[in-house]
Amino acid sequence: MITYQFMTVDQACKLKEIDRSEAIDLIYEMRDGKLSTIEANHECPSWTHDMLIELENRFRFELEHGGMAVGAFDGDTLVGFGVLAHKFRGAKQDQLQVDLMYVSRKYRRQGIGTRIMKEISTEAQKKGAKYLYISSTETRSAVSFYRSNGSEITDTVDEELFVKEPLDIHMIKKL
Repeated sequence: MITYQFMTVDQACKLKEIDRSEAIDLIYEMRDGKLSTIEANHECPSWTHDMLIELENRFRFELEHGGMAVGAFDGDTLVGFGVLAHKFRGAKQDQLQVDLMYVSRKYRRQGIGTRIMKEISTEAQKKGAKYLYISSTETRSAVSFYRSNGSEITDTVDEELFVKEPLDIHMIKKL
């Protein structure tokens, strides 16, 4: 049985339990305001040591500055998590970012990500946000997940996030 709980800074070490690997068949790119598909057909491996360090640092930074994280656990094993960033964004400062979101490979398509998104959405609303801002990896699986959970491509891209991840697909979800 999968259980859900708010995560603490001390649980950053559990992020290594996530198997982020996946077979990527298609990726998206934005062209003239529309999504275009590109065949990819490759395997994305799990974390490298350096990627894991960066991930843990981002996780800690957000939680130490007022963000929050929800974890999905199978027993004591972390099988999914999402991080709501602390910083308000957008022209009206009414958006909070889904900073990180991962579900382990063998646990995907079981509703875990959707449950985490609902928990993050509820917390964002409690903090006064009207929207979630999502800078999604360009894979079909990630973009389809966010779209199936109510997100849409945004016309107003957050410049700071775009500079960090120019290939990402930028989306918004009304809360």
